[in-house]
Amino acid sequence: MTRAPAPSASPAGLERLRLPWWAWPPSLLVAGLLAAEVHMGFPGVRSWLPYVVLLPLAVLILSRIGRTRVGVATDADGEREVWAGPAHLPTRFVGRADVVRGESKQRALGPQLDPAAFVLHRPWVPSAVRLEVVDPDDPTPYWVISTRHPERLLAQIRGA
Repeated sequence: MTRAPAPSASPAGLERLRLPWWAWPPSLLVAGLLAAEVHMGFPGVRSWLPYVVLLPLAVLILSRIGRTRVGVATDADGEREVWAGPAHLPTRFVGRADVVRGESKQRALGPQLDPAAFVLHRPWVPSAVRLEVVDPDDPTPYWVISTRHPERLLAQIRGA
């Protein structure tokens, strides 16, 4: 497994794991309530400063959470790689691949999870894939990656 920055140009096939719309209002409400708490303690100009700082900060944090990309892209050498956030793995090192949903996802991320595994989990994404790593030089036994389209990701990995 190699860690490097994600490609600057968004390669075709990368899925963006955006935060769902319903997570934004409660998060912004909490930021607004926190700003109101600070607002009550200060008069004058300092009273509106928490709104100017905390609300944009909440928007920035929420947008950063949803920037994670997952998929298969081709690197500069023409080799296909599985990208999961900042990590990537050449598809030639992917062994067995499974789709995990529901209870099997709970088990894969809970009691069955190997501490050496690479995990990119987003709780708002209902499914994931588990990819066995067959690189003898890599200590990571497998990857568990959240994806909304697991069958499409597996087809991309297999080159279909």
